[in-house]
Amino acid sequence: MDQKVLNDTIVAINSFLSNNILLIALLGCGIFYTIYSKGVQFRKLGAAFKQTFGGVFSKDKKSEDEGVSSFQALAVAIAAQVGTGNVAGVATAIMAGGPGAIFWMWLAAILGMGTIYAEATLAQKFREKDDEGNYVGGPAFYIKNGIGPTHPGLAKVMSTAFAILIVIALGFVGNIVQSNSIATSVVAATGGKLNPIIVGIVVAVLAGGVFIGGIKRIANFAQLVVPIMALIYIIAAIIMMVKFHDQIGPAFKLIFQAAFNPEAALGGALGITIKTAAAKGVGRGLFSNEAGMGSTPHAHATAHVAHPVLQGYTAMVGVFIDTIVICTVTALMILVTGAWTDKSLNGALVTQEAFTRAFGPTGTVLLAVALGFFAFTTIVGWYYFGETNIRFLFGHKGLWPYRILVLLCIIAGSLQEVDLVWNTADLTNSLMVIPNIIALIMLHKHVKNMSLHYETNGKEGSL
Repeated sequence: MDQKVLNDTIVAINSFLSNNILLIALLGCGIFYTIYSKGVQFRKLGAAFKQTFGGVFSKDKKSEDEGVSSFQALAVAIAAQVGTGNVAGVATAIMAGGPGAIFWMWLAAILGMGTIYAEATLAQKFREKDDEGNYVGGPAFYIKNGIGPTHPGLAKVMSTAFAILIVIALGFVGNIVQSNSIATSVVAATGGKLNPIIVGIVVAVLAGGVFIGGIKRIANFAQLVVPIMALIYIIAAIIMMVKFHDQIGPAFKLIFQAAFNPEAALGGALGITIKTAAAKGVGRGLFSNEAGMGSTPHAHATAHVAHPVLQGYTAMVGVFIDTIVICTVTALMILVTGAWTDKSLNGALVTQEAFTRAFGPTGTVLLAVALGFFAFTTIVGWYYFGETNIRFLFGHKGLWPYRILVLLCIIAGSLQEVDLVWNTADLTNSLMVIPNIIALIMLHKHVKNMSLHYETNGKEGSL
């Protein structure tokens, strides 16, 4: 098949999936778990932050032997969640759906917190120990161990399909995309003087050093780098807000006005409707925080906690940080600087324009640093999610071939942007959502029983 024909076919399939089936499935799952859990994201948000950050500086010796800490697991999850989509994706949503898309992005995040609570809780309940004594888990495991006893044939098909799709989507194709983002931003920051293949090799060497250490090295890396990465970005945003402080109020006003009356707020620009704003915002929110996609449960399964529900609480904080904090920060930078009014720009170039307006030529370098951090941590997180599923499919013997292939993908990704690769990444990302959402609905009683068990017995009632 001709490459162009193949690419166009993939684009058409992915457009149908993301704009119809996935949007309904992800949003529906979020609504279901919000109602089913009696609004766990509202009732337990305070407890979630306490659980997540309360013991950051304490030394839990048990976790050294039995798993990583709850905060380390969250750091790995956020490493994967916060990526180039937080920079480019938010900009794309605003340019296509107007500033009102941000309101709908917030709504998607709030609903997504209910979904990810269920994912993390199930990942904890149905996890296993690998041959090295580390906890492993995720959708393939809760499908196998949760659905398998009653529907073995269905569980086999669903778990295998999910495992194969996520290895392709994140481990291979996804990391090509992330590597390309790093190479592009670094080369741009150096004025095109640096060969992108050098960037790819450096990234591969650094990533390989983290990969080889397994989950504990990955967790230690994420625990150190993720807070630094978030801090750099937020400090840049604060400086920008101070500089454009008179535009903060109008920006928020515009978000709410354009969410419900885009024609009045934007003067009918580009024919943006409430439906367009909602679709772009909800889509960006759901795909940014990865709630329902089945990726971050792999990280949450590794945590040593007194009860599965506690990691469900921590997972909600991850969605909050990714979308309510990081994505909102990006949106405000784009709006207060007026970068979104330049209709000739799209994606990361819009955010780059915001940085340039705020910091001059230095802004390009600052954004390159931020993008570099975001993309590299995503590579590490996505590698681990793929590794977990390689273990599920092939056992320990599949690890080294997988590691080598991932490193080759990182190097290849630095060379050029290929539309077919990007679109394939989108498609495989979309497809892996389907078995995960089916599993989440089928296993809802387990989530409810664990929630009731914890809320009745507390930590002492550990499962």
